[in-house]
Amino acid sequence: RGISSDQRPKRPLTAYLRFVMEKRPAFREKNPEASTLELTKKLAGAWRELPSSQKQVYEEARKTEWKKYGEQMAAYKAQLTPAQAAALKEERRKQLAKRRSIRAKRELTLLGKPKRARSGFNIFVSENFQESEGTSPVAKLKKLFDTWQKLSASQKQPYLQLAEDDKVRYENEMKSWEAKMIELGRKDLVRSKKERLKKKPAETAKQAETAKASSGKKAKLKKPEE
Repeated sequence: RGISSDQRPKRPLTAYLRFVMEKRPAFREKNPEASTLELTKKLAGAWRELPSSQKQVYEEARKTEWKKYGEQMAAYKAQLTPAQAAALKEERRKQLAKRRSIRAKRELTLLGKPKRARSGFNIFVSENFQESEGTSPVAKLKKLFDTWQKLSASQKQPYLQLAEDDKVRYENEMKSWEAKMIELGRKDLVRSKKERLKKKPAETAKQAETAKASSGKKAKLKKPEE
């Protein structure tokens, strides 16, 4: 209580980021029409061409700040109780996990991973969201959910059929994408065979019941041995 990870001393910038922060305003002034990406590329190129002697200036500044950071961290940790230290460690773990998740999603987007198949309800929402009643997105979704719940099976059927078609699209695109990932040496991004062959629960249960009933009837009809 009374301690937050926001109070934790900030890690010093790297030599490169110090250079970027210092030079960005001048580069922006010289290239007002450049996008953020273009500006970043220009700064990266300027850093690469910077003589080692000039890079050393930024590196020395980093070392000085790093020493100060170590002292600040020691003082910060000294004021924590064991419970506070444990709570902040857990908070830090969650923050890092969230960052890793965001980076992973960004990487998959850059690699062109197909979008997941939509459910019938998702399709219903996308088609009716703009016209839905509600003063906020959450209110609109709640209204649409209530409407979806009241639809009859026949009214839901067109959306459910579109969802089935989208599943086929997703599987076909995933097979092509996974083959490409294997060629690129990224087998870690390919789904397991077990997941790909996962059966539809409802359909499988129905087939099992049918087979069981059928085998039961055959057993009853079989004549006893003489």
